[in-house]
Amino acid sequence: MKCKIFFLLLMIPFLGIAQMKLNLKEIEKDLGNSKSQYNYEKLIFKFKGYPKSLDSIEAQHLYYGRNFLKTKVSVTDEDFKNLADAFKSGNFEECIKLGKILYEKDPTNLDVILILLRAYDFTKDAGNFVHHLNQLRLLTEAIKDSGDGKTEKTPYIVNSVGDEYILLNVLNVGKDFTRNSTTYKDSVVDVWSRDDQKIYIKVLYLNF
Repeated sequence: MKCKIFFLLLMIPFLGIAQMKLNLKEIEKDLGNSKSQYNYEKLIFKFKGYPKSLDSIEAQHLYYGRNFLKTKVSVTDEDFKNLADAFKSGNFEECIKLGKILYEKDPTNLDVILILLRAYDFTKDAGNFVHHLNQLRLLTEAIKDSGDGKTEKTPYIVNSVGDEYILLNVLNVGKDFTRNSTTYKDSVVDVWSRDDQKIYIKVLYLNF
């Protein structure tokens, strides 16, 4: 397996195409409710064990519910920097070791999943590669379900700039696109343009 195969797999059209209205307050409430079918512990158990068993609403709760995690891992954290350094240096065994630790803290972190996925690709671990690929597909599909990306009122909604660039890879948006940004109180809306084509992506900046 090579990384090119990974991106080709991500570019395969997803089955879920219906847009879902995003209600972050409702998601937060559901995740913390032990009696809810969207309780975090119930969903994360399915996500870790068999991600294909989750539906689009469950995927939305997991992806956007990450905003409410107390154990959320940031790319500025020292532990994440060590993981990134291990990957850049080609020390994939160390990369997997460090990645597993961060994955347990923040299982729906796309940056962590992506690095683990790439590391398993290089070490030819097909089982773990496919498992994390299914997880990444599930979460990026949740992003695609948040809007159609065609207008400022119907943008794709992402949790971070890192997630935005992962989405851009999924959408096959290359360097020939230019970006213009508009800042709001709780977000930034980026417009990626090429000729007459425009893609709107909203990056959440939430303070909880």
